[in-house]
Amino acid sequence: MEPVRRVLLVGEGNFSFAASLCGAEGTCVVATCYESEEEVSGCVGAAENIQRLREEGAEVVFSVDCTKLKDCFLPGKREFDCIYFNFPHCGRKAGVVKNRELLAHFFHSSAEVLSEEGEIHVALCNGQGGTPADQPRREWHNSWQIVAVAAGAGFILSSVHPFKAEIIRGYKCTGYRSQDKSFCVEGALNHVFTRSMQLSYCKPMSCEIELENRKVSFQVPQVLVDKINRGFLEPNSNHPVRTLKEKLTAELRQAFLLQDIDSCLPLLHQGQLNGVCHSNIFWIILNPEETPSTEEMSDGLAHAVSFHHVDFCKDKSGWVGVQEGWHISKQYYLRPSILPYAQAIIQREAFLPETLYVISGLVFRKCFITPYSMPVFHEMVFVSAINRGTEKTYIQMLVNNIKTSIHSLCKTVSSIKLSINLQEAMSFETTELNEFAAFESQLSKVQYLICVETDTSDSHDKGSCVGVIRTAHDELGSSELVVVFASLNLDLLAMLICGISDWRMLWTSDNRFLHQFPRGELRLFQSFSLYPPSYVHDVSFWVPDGEQFDEVAFHTIARQVSCETVTSIRLIDSFQQPETGRRSFCYRLTFQCCDKALSRPVVAEMQLLFRKAINQHLRVAVR
Repeated sequence: MEPVRRVLLVGEGNFSFAASLCGAEGTCVVATCYESEEEVSGCVGAAENIQRLREEGAEVVFSVDCTKLKDCFLPGKREFDCIYFNFPHCGRKAGVVKNRELLAHFFHSSAEVLSEEGEIHVALCNGQGGTPADQPRREWHNSWQIVAVAAGAGFILSSVHPFKAEIIRGYKCTGYRSQDKSFCVEGALNHVFTRSMQLSYCKPMSCEIELENRKVSFQVPQVLVDKINRGFLEPNSNHPVRTLKEKLTAELRQAFLLQDIDSCLPLLHQGQLNGVCHSNIFWIILNPEETPSTEEMSDGLAHAVSFHHVDFCKDKSGWVGVQEGWHISKQYYLRPSILPYAQAIIQREAFLPETLYVISGLVFRKCFITPYSMPVFHEMVFVSAINRGTEKTYIQMLVNNIKTSIHSLCKTVSSIKLSINLQEAMSFETTELNEFAAFESQLSKVQYLICVETDTSDSHDKGSCVGVIRTAHDELGSSELVVVFASLNLDLLAMLICGISDWRMLWTSDNRFLHQFPRGELRLFQSFSLYPPSYVHDVSFWVPDGEQFDEVAFHTIARQVSCETVTSIRLIDSFQQPETGRRSFCYRLTFQCCDKALSRPVVAEMQLLFRKAINQHLRVAVR
């Protein structure tokens, strides 16, 4: 037997909407209004609708304040699966500010009586909501700003559709300026809100790994705490990145002798990074004061040391720790690429020419904040040794098979058409490369870029680079063989195929994301958080004369203190003071969350934390 669905209606006028819901199987209706029974009975049709509701077994309650719902119901009857509030209004000629306050109190009150997976339906007249769904759309300051108001109580807009009064049996709107008069509902919209996961800071986290035959632990950079060890590529995962990897591998296996190397790759690297900007690396610093671990103290065998993450501090002599006087004895960093492991594969005795080896894993790179720039993503690297002179043919064959696989996936996922092109890297200016391609070019020389264009791309757009291909003629010490390396950004490719516009959605902990992707299937993603509100804050500061300003570190701090809710950082003003030589910068930060409710007070708190953090870590003077 299906459980009974409890539906609460607040702010009813003549109870005609409540009456239209009566008789629905498996539904228990509780209809309420703000007025007393005596007051509401004077409305045309109200008495008949109330009588019908009671005859159908519905509960009718009067004098209910929608901003104090918890006080209106006994503890055992406070949980509702759906709450309706049609055309809320403070009455008479109340302006937008008063009505926003009404909605804010209503949402906070509803949070106390709504079931965990319940919905709140709010119908508003055309233009009132202030979302892009309104046509025409009012200016933001002149709207009820319903999504931002709901966010303050922890709700996100999950659906919006027309409120079709004409198909609701017996429905008649009433209450124009607190009178028994109808009002225009043409173009009205029904907004459906659901609970959001709580936006919270992750607790610091340490990882323990085996390194150089020793057990070591290191503190995970705070910006990566919620992304490390998520297991998206594990065999039991139904994450779209895992599905994409499997489907690409299966397609390539039909054309190549393929070997998928499923190994646990070390998180940390040590050594030089020739050509790579050190600002793009997550450095892990070894503390020279080696502290015995619990195992070492108990059996004297294990040799444990502590690692620390250094985000932002640098002096003229090199990198230093955040604790004063703590200098480096060794340098380690989170792996920025799988390429070194692919290079190690070809040195093995078991390495076979003409075999396509595949290796995948997470990589970590500090980067600027843009919609497609990811500080962490899943990289898939292919490596093969082939006869010299056949590399162009081999590369084209490899790309053609990747194309075939992607086109096949796109047909099953959506009507979005992706065009995959192999382009020479030399045809791109450095400024035209996305973060992925630019960093790959730093690692070693790239010959070709694998670019993807959508059917909505600008005619002058060369497309998003999702992969790079490079060749090496001296890796094997053979004059007859050439090694081909190909690297794919699986996360970016999954976004383009599944229509995911924000890379952060791939890392959400909200089950509504993964529930859209059954095991082994890729589908067009439907966002469960529509038109999330955005907030803008500016920050100005002085950089002392002679000091270098690390803009990547600036972006990384913004990621960390905002829980990845900063979506854009733009320099809007700068100048240099002639007398002192110090420079002034003013940046504009835009905050927006793709999967959680984000309110104005929370953003204001983040902005204060950000100002303190850059003052402390970047040695700037906030203005």
